[in-house]
Amino acid sequence: GPPQNYDLISAMSFGLLTALGLRQHHSLLDIGCGSLRNGRLLIPYLNRERYGGIEPNRWLVEEGIARELGASLIEIKGPRFHFAASAEGLDLDDHFDFALAQSIFSHTGRDLLEHWLHSIIRLLKPSGALIATYFLGDSEPSETGWIYPGGVRFPEATMAACARQQGFRFRPLDWRHPSQRW
Repeated sequence: GPPQNYDLISAMSFGLLTALGLRQHHSLLDIGCGSLRNGRLLIPYLNRERYGGIEPNRWLVEEGIARELGASLIEIKGPRFHFAASAEGLDLDDHFDFALAQSIFSHTGRDLLEHWLHSIIRLLKPSGALIATYFLGDSEPSETGWIYPGGVRFPEATMAACARQQGFRFRPLDWRHPSQRW
């Protein structure tokens, strides 16, 4: 996202998660954790080994550790990273209380949206919650796969249908974001 919103987005995400009940003893999966925009607040907050991140670009996580957190905090907090473009290969016995997909579904076609929702619900505890953003649109997108740079817009009805099809309850949240919907 735009560099001028780097800290703003992480603060908004952290505020929303804690308002929804995230506490230090919970476990969280940060989908597309990248340079640890959100991880730089979540890793210190959560208890040891309670943060998990999925990211296809290992170098981004390494830069986030070097520039945002430091190796000592990584050693103390023990976050776990999965370097892949999907959740396949994650330990399905390890279920999360929360999953965060900030600016992920704004860059997926419907095929990947459905794939990610299917993967995430299997990684959440029965009481778990996925908190995600997307660009709101008026018509069904035709794009497939990853759309980056750029993005894709979904009607709210499409997001709701895809979420419900995978077993989620869908609820739009009235929480500030510079360009996307929660």
